Amino acid sequence: MSISVSNLTKTYGEQIVLNNISLEIGAGEVVGFLGPNGAGKTTTMKILAGALSYKNGSVKICGMEVIDNQIKTSSLVGYLPEQNPLYAQMYVKEYLLFIAETYKLGKEKENRVNELIDLVGLRPEFTKKIGQLSKGFRQRVGLAQALIPNPKVLILDEPTTGLDPNQLEEIRSLIREIGKDKTVLLSTHIMQEIKAICNRVIVINKGEIVADYADIYKIKLFDENSFHFEVEFTKSVLAEELEKLDNIDNVKSINNKKFSIIASNDVRGDIFDFAVKSNNKILTIKEIERSMEEVFRSLTK
Repeated sequence: MSISVSNLTKTYGEQIVLNNISLEIGAGEVVGFLGPNGAGKTTTMKILAGALSYKNGSVKICGMEVIDNQIKTSSLVGYLPEQNPLYAQMYVKEYLLFIAETYKLGKEKENRVNELIDLVGLRPEFTKKIGQLSKGFRQRVGLAQALIPNPKVLILDEPTTGLDPNQLEEIRSLIREIGKDKTVLLSTHIMQEIKAICNRVIVINKGEIVADYADIYKIKLFDENSFHFEVEFTKSVLAEELEKLDNIDNVKSINNKKFSIIASNDVRGDIFDFAVKSNNKILTIKEIERSMEEVFRSLTK
């Protein structure tokens, strides 16, 4: 298991930031870590990266307890924090060579840096100072520095914040490519990010794991507490007639033949019976999915 967290609790004074959380992430998974501001995402990621201590619980990277093996686990984890800490006055290649030196790569550092410059698409900009780069290219530099030790686990905290649409797609494509042979944990507020990059979603709220979708395509997009249908008839219907049916809570007219219906039960059979009795026909009837944003709000409200 690349990442294993068991019964982890983190407090600041009397404030509980992480409340007995547990999660496991296997090799090769690209996992979205989702939650509102203050939910505990960044704290969890800093602990995984060895940048923040912990006392209660267990945190393992590739089977090693982080608190007891910080030097070994730091070489297994590449970490890009939300505020990308780059030296603006250093040249791109100079900075990456400096980072490579901290990992004691020796004679291999030149080859490794050149390899990463090409991998993350920095070749056109590598002779510039970091302060001269656009936000998108600075994020590429951050990704390159996180990848220098060739880590097995890559932790990315809000990696696309503030990027324009073109930069956004470029960084997403880069993360997808990197994720083919590494375990990636990616925090974000952006639902499109989850759908574009991840194959699993973990949701955290108020310091607790509230959902873990092992397959992003199996997220419960249908509301478990009510049914939402859209129905279209061949002839005009009065909304008041539909409202009289049992178990229908709300009817909204889209036009005089098409309606949005919210019900406490599956009322499709009742709607068909209504159409037959009214000498009408149904053109379409379908259950409406919730958006990912609605799912997120329901989990974190």
